Amino acid sequence: MVDKCCQKGSLAQKSIKSLKKDFEVLSDENRLRILCLLKEHGELCVCEIYEHLDLPQNLVSYHLCKLKEAGFVKSNKQGAKVMYRPGTKQIKNFHELIKLFIS
Repeated sequence: MVDKCCQKGSLAQKSIKSLKKDFEVLSDENRLRILCLLKEHGELCVCEIYEHLDLPQNLVSYHLCKLKEAGFVKSNKQGAKVMYRPGTKQIKNFHELIKLFIS
């Protein structure tokens, strides 16, 4: 008998693939530091993030792009600045998937 999590096309299998993608995005220390900073401050622009983390601006922009593509970060333009904030929906989804497999 095959368990539900092993069946191709099952909801569990789709959840596993989704978690895998999320873990790939979150496996970078700098991305986790960015998320921590955004959680602490709510909303920041790239110039504020790279100064706090003592990283090059282009590296922070790259990581923000990856986080945004995955939905862990949202952005909006305010004048000349792009402001970044946590993507609460994706973060909540990630928590729920983790709970599914761990609890």
